[in-house]
Amino acid sequence: MEISKRQKQVARVIQEEMTGIFQREGLNMVMGGMVSIAKVMVTPDLLEARIHLSLFKVEDHNALMQLIREKTGELRGILGSRLRHQLRRIPELQFFEDDTLDHVSKIEDLLNQIKKEG
Repeated sequence: MEISKRQKQVARVIQEEMTGIFQREGLNMVMGGMVSIAKVMVTPDLLEARIHLSLFKVEDHNALMQLIREKTGELRGILGSRLRHQLRRIPELQFFEDDTLDHVSKIEDLLNQIKKEG
């Protein structure tokens, strides 16, 4: 399904604002690691934002994701106060772990293994 221009715009604004919110709330450096927002996907009706988090050197991924999910209401409130003049309704936030770094690491390991064998 094609993503509309408005979806892309809203996703970009949410990603920028959430990055700032994570920094101010101290959620970007947690549990011995770093958290960044990898991407934001917004549903066609703009009522739901799926935020994919990249976790780097975080000891307990599940505990961190649980902590962030517990703060979802608070984070949405902060986002709402920052975007109230840009959006009619602030989307519901859902957080997911982005596993792109894990895939990159596995591919690099496999390439290194092939290089050693060859």
